[in-house]
Amino acid sequence: MSKSIMVQRLSAVALCVALAACGTAEPTAYRGIASSSQLRPNTNDESGHIPYSYSTQVDWRSYDKAIIDSVDIYRGADHQFGDMSEGDKASLARTMLAQFFEKLSKRFQITSVPGPNTLRIKLTLTGAATTTPVIGTFTHFDLAGNLYNGVQAVRGGEGMVSGSVIYAVEIFDAPTNRLLNAYITKQYPGAMNIGASMGSLAAAETGIEKGADTLVAQLK
Repeated sequence: MSKSIMVQRLSAVALCVALAACGTAEPTAYRGIASSSQLRPNTNDESGHIPYSYSTQVDWRSYDKAIIDSVDIYRGADHQFGDMSEGDKASLARTMLAQFFEKLSKRFQITSVPGPNTLRIKLTLTGAATTTPVIGTFTHFDLAGNLYNGVQAVRGGEGMVSGSVIYAVEIFDAPTNRLLNAYITKQYPGAMNIGASMGSLAAAETGIEKGADTLVAQLK
């Protein structure tokens, strides 16, 4: 191996290690969320996807209809959007509403009437990180990046310089407006998901889809 190639690879390794060390933001119990005073650290979550939660004893099978509120973009000072543009935030909010509507409609009759046996589901987009163009895809092919992502994939962890999305879910009994369940979650694609690295919002959008699937599974 030539000296120039060796230097290039060492430089690439150093870049990957530095970028991995930066990571993306970890969620907080956002002060501006209606349920923030009821959220507690979730000691039962080994995945790290749901660090804060609130729950009551609920028989989800007794609910067969759901109201899905429009997705709010969180404006509190403790948001975790970084320097993300308003256009990207709005795009993610639209994707979130579409994905959750599609997934939840397979489990519930979607309605706008707060009648019996009806849930109201409130989603608030609180943070997100984009995937850096080129670099995100490069880490899947570079030796050091590929090794790092392989380890993260086994652990269920976040890929190197991967985008992510953070949001709050609040679930109410629609007729009484009683809070039944709430949580803050951070979602991102599998660390070896190359497709989710192609596009600045692709990883966050994949995280939204994963999160919608997780919620539907919870409500069965």
